[in-house]
Amino acid sequence: MLSTILDIILDALLDSAKMLPFLYLTFLLMEFIEHHAADKLALALEKAGHSNIGGAAVGAALGCVPQCGFSIAASNLFSSRIIGAGTLMAVFISTSDEAIPILLAHPDQISSLWKLIAAKFIIAIIAGALFGILIKFFVKEPDDAEFDQICTTCGCGNHSIWLSAFHHTLEIFVFILIVNLIMNSIMEFAGQDNVSAFLNGIGFLQPFASALVGLIPNCAASVIITELYASGSISFGTAVGGLCTGAGVGLAVLFKTNKNLKENIIFLVYLYFIGVLSGSVLNLFC
Repeated sequence: MLSTILDIILDALLDSAKMLPFLYLTFLLMEFIEHHAADKLALALEKAGHSNIGGAAVGAALGCVPQCGFSIAASNLFSSRIIGAGTLMAVFISTSDEAIPILLAHPDQISSLWKLIAAKFIIAIIAGALFGILIKFFVKEPDDAEFDQICTTCGCGNHSIWLSAFHHTLEIFVFILIVNLIMNSIMEFAGQDNVSAFLNGIGFLQPFASALVGLIPNCAASVIITELYASGSISFGTAVGGLCTGAGVGLAVLFKTNKNLKENIIFLVYLYFIGVLSGSVLNLFC
């Protein structure tokens, strides 16, 4: 029992530590924009980040990089209004966490890997651009891009940007570590085999279940879905649907850093809807 607990803690520490470089560089960028960037640079970043199609395309492309830390970085950038909602949604959808390295480890699945990346990339652009338009009907956009949002309460504006970025990195790192500890504990004691058996036994409802599993804020979700697909237990569409919602810890970080709860819930519901819809449609043709 003690060894199991130690393994859970160690895995959580390793999973969280891998994200530290992305976190620190993101907050360093945000601090630089706040403290040193000229107004034209800030406006240029805002315009690029809030462009529906362009922002979604950039977000979809960057999200294809097999590193879950990028969804966390994007959540922080969105919370400070440097990028738009459509860009963040595209990142969430295209992010694949562990799916790419797992499929690369299966030589017989290389063709499926490229199909998966292409499908998620296309879905991310379309769904992200559409989300950037639709969310404006439900959530009022702030009048200005508040680049100083991350420093309104901590008083870190009195320090250097290096120290301020470190302060914010440490704060989010602790949050991510707690999430990983909780999720690793659940997966260890509930059993990944039970989750796999559940997905494998529900037939045409698989996209609904896989999209739900994908929302688990831990890379274990993408591992389960990808391994089930590689073993032939679930269809390609079901795998895509689950991996479209698999934004890793990024969604959890959004709920922490973005104070607009209504906006966060809209993100969650829309992401699940896109996962189910894309999985169901692909199952009709693949």
